[in-house]
Amino acid sequence: MNAAQSFAAPAMIANYVASTPHKVPGYADLHRMAMLLLAERAPAQADMLVVGAGGGLELKAFAEAQAGWRFVGVDPSAGMIELARRVLGPLGARVDLRQGLVDSAPPGPFDGATCLLTLHFLRREERLHTLRETHRRLKPGAPLVVAHHSIPDGGEASAWLARSAAFAGEPGTGFERAWISAAMMEEHLPLLSGEEEAAIQREAGFSDVALFYAGFSFRGWVSRA
Repeated sequence: MNAAQSFAAPAMIANYVASTPHKVPGYADLHRMAMLLLAERAPAQADMLVVGAGGGLELKAFAEAQAGWRFVGVDPSAGMIELARRVLGPLGARVDLRQGLVDSAPPGPFDGATCLLTLHFLRREERLHTLRETHRRLKPGAPLVVAHHSIPDGGEASAWLARSAAFAGEPGTGFERAWISAAMMEEHLPLLSGEEEAAIQREAGFSDVALFYAGFSFRGWVSRA
């Protein structure tokens, strides 16, 4: 099952809101850090682009924290878009949700963008295209915040993925099961090293690429268009 099929599965959609915060170290804090990094450069009345917005959890966190921000969120999964509508509730009045890839987003220009827990599903050319199309929609100097699975430079992918799998597991879950999950993740996710992550963002047109978050195999960067 590929990523698109996974995020169309009813069981995955039904469990997404409850399960995701337990899988990513500091999940709520990641959203708060992303919001603050956007707010450093954004005006009080800002237009933000959220790529991979399905589920709506980061949109909800951003909208609650910044009453003057408006959002466009894109996601290829119709089910995840519908989940985002339910999660947002009345906050959805400030959010334009569109099913599709970043190409489905309007030209902007936007005051900032995020792409959280998404790019690790994309192979290099797809990832570069997504980053370039995001860059094309941003105002000069606008911030981009991304976070997803990545491997520390010089680190062993399987070991870091196993630690993340153990973190996401139920209390008492043994590392034997975590290593099995890690092997599946390593097989299906086209992971990049930290150096490769920064390089592909620069290739897409971004500058000042800086690491701001790390939690086992999860890493986050902020850069400027």
